[in-house]
Amino acid sequence: VIGTFTALAKDPVDIVTGDRDLYQLVDDERGIRVLYPLKGVGTLQLTDEALLREKYGVVGQGYADLALLRGDPSDGLPGVPGIGEKTAAKLLAQFGDLAGIMAAVDDPTAGLTPSQRKRLDGARPYVAVAPKVVRVASDVPLPDVDTALPKAPRDAAALETLAARWGLGGSLQRLLTTLQR
Repeated sequence: VIGTFTALAKDPVDIVTGDRDLYQLVDDERGIRVLYPLKGVGTLQLTDEALLREKYGVVGQGYADLALLRGDPSDGLPGVPGIGEKTAAKLLAQFGDLAGIMAAVDDPTAGLTPSQRKRLDGARPYVAVAPKVVRVASDVPLPDVDTALPKAPRDAAALETLAARWGLGGSLQRLLTTLQR
């Protein structure tokens, strides 16, 4: 859903998530960033293409290929045995993307080491299906949703009751004033 809303967005998008898989959506040209919590939501890392390049050696879509190659136990991705993050980043820099890397496996003149060629060749069944799992969907059929913020509460009386019960006075008033703008 996040991937689809991001694909449809006409304005810049900030995605607040602790899921690094969404780094693949980062796109400086479109103004798409990920705000990744480092210590709770109090400290957010602004993730843009420069940070991805510096930290992982890839940008946006390249992050999906990096995750696929190196693996991600939290997502159940085994990765290509013997290909860690640094090697994956190096291969992506050298061959551009996963398709370029796999084409290099079949090209004896490509700059793969014999062990890389063997590992990647042996991982073909995994590499053939993993992209469907790794890549964030951008075409999920969604109902029309009005993403505009409301100008006023739907039920002012119920909101007043909640505000009194939980002591939200000043905070709630600031929010309501902001929404009215």
